[in-house]
Amino acid sequence: MLDLSFWKGKRVLLTGHTGFKGSWLLLWLLELGSEVAGYSLPAAPAPNLFRQLYGSLGNRFVHLEADLADRIALTELANRFQPDVVLHLAAQPLVRISYEDPLGTWKTNLLGSLHLLEALKSITHPCAVVMVTTDKVYSNKEWVYGYRETDQLGGHDPYSASKAATEIAVASWQSSFCGEAPHQTPHLQVATARAGNVIGGGDWALDRIVPDAMRSLQLKQSIAVRSPKSTRPWQHVLEPLGGYLLLAERLFTASLHPCEAFNFGPFVSSNRTVSELVTTMLAHWPGEWHTVQQANAVHEASLLNLHTDKAYTQLGWAPCWGFQETVERTVNWYRDVASGSDPYQRSLLDLQAYQSDIRS
Repeated sequence: MLDLSFWKGKRVLLTGHTGFKGSWLLLWLLELGSEVAGYSLPAAPAPNLFRQLYGSLGNRFVHLEADLADRIALTELANRFQPDVVLHLAAQPLVRISYEDPLGTWKTNLLGSLHLLEALKSITHPCAVVMVTTDKVYSNKEWVYGYRETDQLGGHDPYSASKAATEIAVASWQSSFCGEAPHQTPHLQVATARAGNVIGGGDWALDRIVPDAMRSLQLKQSIAVRSPKSTRPWQHVLEPLGGYLLLAERLFTASLHPCEAFNFGPFVSSNRTVSELVTTMLAHWPGEWHTVQQANAVHEASLLNLHTDKAYTQLGWAPCWGFQETVERTVNWYRDVASGSDPYQRSLLDLQAYQSDIRS
């Protein structure tokens, strides 16, 4: 059970705060009363959730635009801010972009994560560090069974491989540099988090099914679906974010062994095909969809599920919203904002509803 009072007054370094998941987590942390320093590349051009929220959040947190490749900027921020918690979400998160820019993807996801950890050597007090990777770190056998944290790591595409490599590198870094030896720091508790596919209001990224669908519906166009039979563990964006917060709490209170990995995925019933997702969205915002065949299509996994037993038994975490509610809340966010609702107030409604539901 998430202890919302834990976060009041905590100094939190959040990387990737201008991204989709990062913007939701920034909003949540500020509502919990945390002191937040955000480190990220500039927000993508509008529409962008961070830009939509910034007018209501702008003077409530430290906003630093910089690259993970900039070790000096990372170290200076860690020295100055001295965080109690670090939530590392910054990444190149798109599979198809990783084919276009594989070296940039590896540089950001692997080396950028190590740059952050090196910068945290200057922390002088207990600090919990949650390094977020992805459910795609597993060597995907295209089987129906859910992957557990002990399963083999791998990655066919550059994005997945870069995140699997990050898992290995973080474990090595923690083993080498966390401890009581002269070359180590005793202050850091590090763990990794692997989340399934997230959806929710405010995702405007290109080449993702939900934002692509929402753009088409707003324009009254048929939704182009690339892989209708592919199955994914769909979950609302607030679900894994709550898992990250809970994991950080447990690390901070030293109730977990450091550098363990945790899956955060939805109910088994939320493992649905892309066509089921689109059909359910159209039940809340009527429209049409069609399948498209792409020439020179890159490899993407068609089946991927997660086991979350470990998060349940060791953290007490479990998903809260089922597939139907997740899709309905997601579509309603876009419809309401398209009709003139304030994105900040609309996001707060979902956040408050989620917090209420996890308490009940």
